[in-house]
Amino acid sequence: MFHGFGLRTLTAIGIVAIAALAVFLLGHDIQPTLVTLIGGIAAVLAAAGTSEAEIAESGVPAAEDLPAPALDDVLEVIVEPILIVAGGRVVQANAPARALLGRHIVGEDVRMAIRHPAAAERLVGPIAPGVTEPIDLVGLGTLDQRWQMRVGAGSDGQRIVQLIDQTNNYAAERMRVDFVANASHELRTPLASILGYIETLNEEAGDDPAIRARFLKIMDDEARRMQRLVEDLISLSRIEAEKYRLPDRAVDLTDLIEEVRGEITKGEVLVEIADGVPPVAGDRVQLSQMLHNLIGNGIKYGSKDAPVTVRLLQEQAGMIRLSVADRGEGIAPEHLPRLTERFYRVDPGRSRAAGGTGLGLAIVKHIVERHRGRLDITSLVGTGTTVSILLPAHGASGRA
Repeated sequence: MFHGFGLRTLTAIGIVAIAALAVFLLGHDIQPTLVTLIGGIAAVLAAAGTSEAEIAESGVPAAEDLPAPALDDVLEVIVEPILIVAGGRVVQANAPARALLGRHIVGEDVRMAIRHPAAAERLVGPIAPGVTEPIDLVGLGTLDQRWQMRVGAGSDGQRIVQLIDQTNNYAAERMRVDFVANASHELRTPLASILGYIETLNEEAGDDPAIRARFLKIMDDEARRMQRLVEDLISLSRIEAEKYRLPDRAVDLTDLIEEVRGEITKGEVLVEIADGVPPVAGDRVQLSQMLHNLIGNGIKYGSKDAPVTVRLLQEQAGMIRLSVADRGEGIAPEHLPRLTERFYRVDPGRSRAAGGTGLGLAIVKHIVERHRGRLDITSLVGTGTTVSILLPAHGASGRA
């Protein structure tokens, strides 16, 4: 009788019937009660019929007429590795699972497909009711990969095994831990030196003017080193907080380079700027900091007898190339990929002696990334190092 009626239609008819009953109880008159009941039901059926007619005319099938998607199709669109296990064997595996574990895993004992001591019991042992804790797997796929395995109970005794890639999360956490440890060490070292010299000055060494002057000079240097480190840490934090805000102000690098060169008091800086270089889309304060860091590094680690050369020119696709080159000792190839890591130093002793905080190139990298640019470092041992940066010109749509 109600075939084809939707739940909403039946609910509306029920409401109409309740309204008709209320009319009868209030007036004890059957005629208005029948009018209310028949009129209400007619209105509901007309509305339902109109909706069904509109749906039929639109050509959109009803939800109950749509075919249910096949399990294979569902599994294949999931980007994480998924395995279906029955009787201890893999009966289905989606493409990511086959890519990770091999195409041969279908039909194989699941303990052979996922060869990991921590996974064996969960894969074939009894499954506890409720949500089970995930298992961390190290070295599945490649030695540096880390996965999280979750196992759930399916129908007919099947198990659903899900593998979640945690490699990037682990790497980010490791970087955070390393960063905190390195920052603590970098701050603790000068602080310990300052406290040691203060203690010494409080004793008899403070009575000697020459010793006192030498100790105070060392304490001043260490305090300023701590100040530079704190300023770089604050700067790095600020740049990271703004990395998703694309700078759009027009910045003339020609004027900015000359301004920075005038602010640098040590070393010789040679500037070569091509004609007609347009401004870049950028943050003037951050680009000034980037130039200070790059030119400062060139002066610290370059040859004392050769200038640091800054070049600026326009390239195709709306990009501006800035390069800073020194003629120093150069950097061995194995160090180049890690130069922009926080606190990474090729020569820690020399870097600290030169006043470096180990954050200069990390700050440069984050500034370039915020400006949607590209950073390249090339070096030849015995010849020197060149840092090249591509930045979008103001108003250009191109990206590096």
